[in-house]
Amino acid sequence: MRTRLSRRAVIGLVLLSLIAVEPAAAQQSAVCNAAKLPSMIEGFFQLTTALGIVGLAVVWQGNSLIDMFTLSPEQKKGLKRHKRSALKSTVVLVILGPLYTVAGSMMGLPLAECVNLVPW
Repeated sequence: MRTRLSRRAVIGLVLLSLIAVEPAAAQQSAVCNAAKLPSMIEGFFQLTTALGIVGLAVVWQGNSLIDMFTLSPEQKKGLKRHKRSALKSTVVLVILGPLYTVAGSMMGLPLAECVNLVPW
């Protein structure tokens, strides 16, 4: 008896989601309909990507400078780890926008259709 009820509930939920999702998919994105919002999002993403790259350069040069005055091997290992984590963060920041733009347009995400997150 209990399994029948749960099967009916699952089937009803699936049918309801299929019916309810279709009108939502036909709607335009509120971001795309706004006058200047897509260009503002693109500009913000380009600015943050540029700041991330400049931040990597500053961290890299700062760590190289500190490395010249560091004597212990543990401190040098810590500086190398810090450089590596800064490089990983910058790579993620630079790759994330183009990846979202390509994958979002393939999946039909509404934001990817009107906002270009490629920083160059």
